[in-house]
Amino acid sequence: MTGRYRRELSVAAAYAALLLVLAVAAPRFYGPDQLRAFVVSNAPVLVAAVGMTLVILCRQIDISIGSIFSICGVVAGLLARAGLPIALVGLGTLLAGSGLGAINGSLVAGLGLPSIVVTLATLVIGRESLRYVREGEFVRNLPAGFQWFGAGQAAGQWLVVSIALLVFAVFAWGLRNLAAGRAIYATGSDPEAARLAGIRPRRVVFVVFVVMGALAGLAALLNAVRFADVDPNAGAGLELQVIAAVVVGGVAVSGGRGTLAGSLIGVALLGSIVPALVFLGTNPHLAFFGAKPQWEKAIQGLIILLAVAWDALDREGR
Repeated sequence: MTGRYRRELSVAAAYAALLLVLAVAAPRFYGPDQLRAFVVSNAPVLVAAVGMTLVILCRQIDISIGSIFSICGVVAGLLARAGLPIALVGLGTLLAGSGLGAINGSLVAGLGLPSIVVTLATLVIGRESLRYVREGEFVRNLPAGFQWFGAGQAAGQWLVVSIALLVFAVFAWGLRNLAAGRAIYATGSDPEAARLAGIRPRRVVFVVFVVMGALAGLAALLNAVRFADVDPNAGAGLELQVIAAVVVGGVAVSGGRGTLAGSLIGVALLGSIVPALVFLGTNPHLAFFGAKPQWEKAIQGLIILLAVAWDALDREGR
């Protein structure tokens, strides 16, 4: 059992070591306000990482998630400003994300195009289209019932976190206990063997991209309700953070191996990088680290590279 979850345990140990260093060198990292902000800000990332986990388990990739996230956030804001109740705003946002995911799924599963090429194209198309339509303008004048779902900041924060954890728990249970979860693993491990076993790999891939889009839409909504205005560039760079979190958490880029528990650890680790650098910088003996929070993206890229190298070495060792 330990060998099966070696990657997850290794990442968990590394994260525990980081937390120990912060406890000694920067204890203010554990202030109540800081911890609350950390959990709430990473709740949308966790939801997006759940979707990305499904995609990578199928031996695919979706780098258009940043554009889908930004578009869905704007859709949520516009629907709320139009006077729709929050339930319909949520439904419309999820449908918008599902539709964008279906475009990716149709091109990848239907036409057999490489997912990295398709989603790179839809990333650029979505980003530039949103830039043309919004010209960088925030969605403003939102109704009071939109921010924090109208529940107030304290209750709204816990509602955001609770929704993210519920999504995580449902999908983690489904991957382990439902036939659909086993179909995802089988498709990623060996599509031809899965087909011979009665699974339709192309259908699985299509559905996974649709779910990815829906979860990106939900993540965008959970992020949008945190603010008084909706930023059309909120998803910029999200794809790097989410992919890094998933692969460092042990989901193999070659497909068929990994767990959502590992992705959760990866989200926590990646989300701690900038706060850790900032708080370590308050220690005069560690000011060098605190002076480099702009290195976040470089660190994320390095993490992806190391995770891919780990997978390659692990496959050779088998």
